[in-house]
Amino acid sequence: MDFTINHYEFGQRPPVTIPTQDFLALLHEEGIRKLVSDHYDLLSQSEVKHLFPRIDEALEKAKQRSSDFFIQICGGHTYYNENRGRPMLAARHSPFTIDEHARKVWLECYIEVLSKLDLPEEVIKSFWDYLNTFSYWMVNTKID
Repeated sequence: MDFTINHYEFGQRPPVTIPTQDFLALLHEEGIRKLVSDHYDLLSQSEVKHLFPRIDEALEKAKQRSSDFFIQICGGHTYYNENRGRPMLAARHSPFTIDEHARKVWLECYIEVLSKLDLPEEVIKSFWDYLNTFSYWMVNTKID
């Protein structure tokens, strides 16, 4: 499968297409939670590890919140809204310095975990396309 990372220019905020609900239907909640956990484990060893909790308990909470979000975005239970309110993720990430490079590393870690899934390519592509565009919204610092 082609996991091309779209070119980013600072300030881009394109519309985001929600991934197919088949992603959740095929992976189930446990599968999404494992995917997110594996992703965070890669991030915590990456060159952007400073952006993620270093204490196990805090990292586990971050994994929980992120997987709640992705379960909800894929048509599942509204855990995220129930526990955190409306997502407003760009605002929630504003205390962190997230530049184009951090976005790229975040996406590369997702490529690694998505590549291991045994799902139809169109289902994985739907989720990948969502991540690729969604990630634009998290960048809050321009690289000069």
